[in-house]
Amino acid sequence: MASPATEKEISPHQDGVEIQTSKNATTGGVVDVDGEGDEEFSKGRRVIIESARAAAAKEQSMTLLQGIKLYPKAIAWSMIISTCIVMEGYDISLVNNFYAFPQFNEKYGELFPDGKYQVPARWQSGLSNGATVGEIIGLFINGFVSERFGYRKTVMGCLVLVAAFTAIFFTAPNVQTLLVAEILCGIPWGIFQTITVTYASEVCPVALRGYLTTYVNFCWGLGQEIGIGVIYAMLKRNDQWAYRIPYGLQWMWPLPLFIAIYFAPESPWWLVRRGKAQEAKQALLRLTSLNRETDFDADETVAMMVHTTALEEKITAGASYWDCFKGVDLRRTEIVCMTWAIQNLSGNAFSNYSTYFLQQAGLSTKDSYSFALGQYAINMVGVFGAWGLMTMGIGRRSLYLYGLCGLCSMLFILGFLGLVPESHRRQGSLATGSIMVVWALFYQLTVGTVCYSLVGELSSRRLQIKTVVLARNLYNIVGIITNVLTPYMLNPTAWNWSNYTGFFWGGICFLCIIYTYFRLPEPRGRTFAELDVLFEKKVSARKFASTKVDVFHESIDEKVMNQYDGIIESHIEKV
Repeated sequence: MASPATEKEISPHQDGVEIQTSKNATTGGVVDVDGEGDEEFSKGRRVIIESARAAAAKEQSMTLLQGIKLYPKAIAWSMIISTCIVMEGYDISLVNNFYAFPQFNEKYGELFPDGKYQVPARWQSGLSNGATVGEIIGLFINGFVSERFGYRKTVMGCLVLVAAFTAIFFTAPNVQTLLVAEILCGIPWGIFQTITVTYASEVCPVALRGYLTTYVNFCWGLGQEIGIGVIYAMLKRNDQWAYRIPYGLQWMWPLPLFIAIYFAPESPWWLVRRGKAQEAKQALLRLTSLNRETDFDADETVAMMVHTTALEEKITAGASYWDCFKGVDLRRTEIVCMTWAIQNLSGNAFSNYSTYFLQQAGLSTKDSYSFALGQYAINMVGVFGAWGLMTMGIGRRSLYLYGLCGLCSMLFILGFLGLVPESHRRQGSLATGSIMVVWALFYQLTVGTVCYSLVGELSSRRLQIKTVVLARNLYNIVGIITNVLTPYMLNPTAWNWSNYTGFFWGGICFLCIIYTYFRLPEPRGRTFAELDVLFEKKVSARKFASTKVDVFHESIDEKVMNQYDGIIESHIEKV
């Protein structure tokens, strides 16, 4: 029998934003998109909807402590997979620091007229950007591989590649071979960059999502800290092992990580997207612990995943890279891409030259490495500080926006320090280097850390891997441009802007503030399904946080639900 005629009801909200729902004109009941209220709609489908509704309500009311008690295994597995980024941070920190090693320069450099061996600038640029080129290739490959084979198998395969390619680093007879190693290793590194964030966002509830996704940024800092520590320990060596030992230590990562990840559960969201709802339930049980306080029900949570996936299939017809630029997903792709690109556009490349200014102020080379160790430690502390701010209830959008405001202000201060008279140049350089350290800490408290949570939450589940791939690639491309421009800005033999570079990046950062204010929404406390509907309804970014939405009043084609018969049967048995 056909459904009764419906009339539209407008739901008023405190911010003036209105979302339409349908009301049954005959009975006065709400007509769920999934077909509740339709006599032909099966009992199983209704059970799925009600179970999904219950799971969503439990997730949104879950406190941080409850989430930790219920999902301790998910936290552990997410942290283990994120450790792949520690390995990458370590690897990437090596090459740029080897240029200070005479043994490295003698092996891979050329003899200059002054009688010293140096790696030519063209090869330094090639080695620095070679890994980035490989990462771009790896990122695009990841968009296909991880969605087909799953996150777990993809990471394990990449660990095998890293172990193999490390041998090229260790035995490289010339600089050309080193470049090949950088490009080849960049491929699995690129895959790690996105798969860690995606896995973290999919194995934990709303209460933990912001913490586990931003933990990835901590892993970057930890890897760089270890790398600088190893370099510092090698400064006293005068043989080829000064650079071979750091390269050889790369082998300490793949085997233990491979063994651990072999036992890791697959993302239940990925399993649901593959139509394996029962396997998703088993994975979910492996990610959780018995906790009566939260009244957790694995079937309800899987039902929520099924409902969200069905909702996204209605909104997004395909799951290719091209679909990232269609309809509603175009806006999501643009926001996620810009969110990651702004990390480089906010002056990050300029702040990395803090040791350069401190050396101008009289800091020795050895002390520079000690200072770098301290700076990377500050970066890690900044992640914990960001967690504290999020625990206080400050949203991701607020942290990102106000963080940019603080960074912009400091960049202009750095620019004005360029007006310091030449007679006080040493003091000016010391102040510049010190402010750059404060800039780096503030960056990690806000933009540098919160970015990982935003990119993990704002893309749809179906297109997340591909959206994050596009975003990270834009980040890499912008990074290459900024890394090329910044040395020219600072080099006395080139543009020689010195501190005035702060005015340039301050202006760019101000434009980023304007973009963020009008385009970046607040995802805190939202389920993935709610974010899907808010984007579909084209709600303004500034009104995301206050707009009320009931995703269970959104229409979903019953045919989409048919592929999940297994989980439906499981629910019917419990009723």
